[in-house]
Amino acid sequence: ELWNYLMAKKITEDELVARIRSEIGDSLGYSDTISKQRELAMDYYYGLPFGNEVEGRSQFVDTTVADTIEWIKPSLMRIFASGDDLVKFNPVGPEDEAMADQATDYVNYIFTKQNPGWEILYSWFTDALLQKNGIVKVWWDYSDEWDREAYNGLTDIEFEALLSNEDVVVVEHTEYTEEGVSEEGVPEDVTYHDIVVKRNTSSGRVMIENVPPSEFLISRDSKTIQDARFVCHRVRKTLSDLREMGYDVDSDELGVSDEDMSFDGERNSRFAFDKSFDFGFEESEPEDALKNYWLHESYIKTDYDGDGIAELRKVCTVGNKVLANEAIDSKPFISLCPVKIPHKFFGLSVADLVMDLQLIKSTLMRNLMDNAYNQNFGRYAVLEGQANLDDLLTQRPGGVVRVKTPNAVTRLDTPSLEPYSFQMLSYLDGIREARSGVSSMSQGLNEDALTSHTTATAVAQVMTAAQQRVELIARNFAETGVKELMENIYELLQKNQDKDLVVKLRGTWVEVRPDAWRDKTDCTVSVGLGHGNRDQQLMHLGTMLQFATQSMQGGLSIVSEQNLYNMGAALIKNMGFVNVQDFLTDPASIPQEEGPSPEEQMASQEMQIKQKELEIKIAETQIKAQKVQIEAAEAQVDAQLKFAELQLEREQERAVAIGAT
Repeated sequence: ELWNYLMAKKITEDELVARIRSEIGDSLGYSDTISKQRELAMDYYYGLPFGNEVEGRSQFVDTTVADTIEWIKPSLMRIFASGDDLVKFNPVGPEDEAMADQATDYVNYIFTKQNPGWEILYSWFTDALLQKNGIVKVWWDYSDEWDREAYNGLTDIEFEALLSNEDVVVVEHTEYTEEGVSEEGVPEDVTYHDIVVKRNTSSGRVMIENVPPSEFLISRDSKTIQDARFVCHRVRKTLSDLREMGYDVDSDELGVSDEDMSFDGERNSRFAFDKSFDFGFEESEPEDALKNYWLHESYIKTDYDGDGIAELRKVCTVGNKVLANEAIDSKPFISLCPVKIPHKFFGLSVADLVMDLQLIKSTLMRNLMDNAYNQNFGRYAVLEGQANLDDLLTQRPGGVVRVKTPNAVTRLDTPSLEPYSFQMLSYLDGIREARSGVSSMSQGLNEDALTSHTTATAVAQVMTAAQQRVELIARNFAETGVKELMENIYELLQKNQDKDLVVKLRGTWVEVRPDAWRDKTDCTVSVGLGHGNRDQQLMHLGTMLQFATQSMQGGLSIVSEQNLYNMGAALIKNMGFVNVQDFLTDPASIPQEEGPSPEEQMASQEMQIKQKELEIKIAETQIKAQKVQIEAAEAQVDAQLKFAELQLEREQERAVAIGAT
């Protein structure tokens, strides 16, 4: 009964489609206030007319929004993209150090080499500064890639060897026979093959692309993308695109194409400046394969299997047609916001901060220009019938106005504007500097910075204070979106790349195996590598090298060869050279002569001790032998002395005897 109850709770595919359509209509970014604000920000960025212009009066439009954003972007790009490593993975333990270094090099390689890293960052930051949130999509691409190859004059053996590869598909094949000679030199007919094949070269890779804010939808109660109940990538695809993505679809089952739905205001505002609207085929009906449809790639939390717990599913739909429906682990989208609002997904863009200033400055400048026009070409009081009106209406230098009476034409003076009108413009610029952090000094050296009343320290302090807002935006980008993107790349490589690859990293060919990396590791985004004045950094590095050299010459052991190499490498990188190995050799890369191991040293010491003991024993034996020899010699000497004494006694006795006779 419980099983039947749970099975009865499962939702149908039609109910899932209805739920998705309801979520889309209620989501943020779908023809709502957020969309209108982004559309207005794009109009301000392009400096388009406000719609309140009056014919015959000034229609000047200020570009405060574009100026502010374009002055912030160089600083952000220098901060993130001027260093060698955008991200660094730190080891969890001592045994993970080599893995962390390899992950650092390979993830940076994936982002900057296999994907257009510079373009991704540039578009990502621009979307965030201009349209509240910048969105990037990162995923593992399994799509097939086919290369066309043509071969002529293949023998039977070469032909069979080529077709033995499972990744090769024959497209064209021509077989023909020609006279030839066998290996034994006998004339015979030889079969040759001309063949055209397609080779599947796809092995899967990390794909990163920028998502236009107008194509991204999220549920209203969301705080972050990963916690959102519903997220959708709403993108226009042709029928051919859908088929290339692996979907077996036909135009009859998809219904009417969505040609007209693509021209929403937010999307069109992107092309309003140069009128490059994409209206598709206007004169004739497009081909079947080129018909456009809205593909909704929805990531929705739903209890689709009826187990009472909502799981995350990826559902791809075109109209009411479900193309894919599968359970997934996480959403592939990452967001950036320059001014985050706590507990809220959409924050504020830089454009939101200064759009009102652009309107005020435009209005003020229009009044100033209208006043200048009236000063040069003012109004006149004309005595009716006493002056030629055609002469008055045709204004040209040195022109003549024909009158019948001396005072027939009188100029109506236009009052000049007070000085505070011009001071108002400076005041508005000050407000912009306070809101955005973009000041006149941070934009470049001006004449005020060269006066005797402004010291270099004061200029540096002003520039530092102005840069704090930009630094805050950069740190916010680094600790949220950029860090999350790099962690996602790490995770995708670890889960999906199970083949050994040999990649050139830092000038050296390295074998990379991401599936052997640690599951979790610490990720640090290097946001300070490109920041600051390079001249100041060169000066600091030069001071450090001088101190290190003096320390080594003085006999201090606080600086090693590796420390000197690191300082020299930083100096070379700061000069703009990438390949440090072309100028310096890392001491760690120089092979060192390996000494004996502790076990070998112990065995050698034991052998030496035994050798010494043996030498001592031999010496003791020799001493004993020498002692025996000495004793024998002493005994022989004693015997000889006794023999001599005996002979002497006998001689004495003989002499006595002779004397007695």
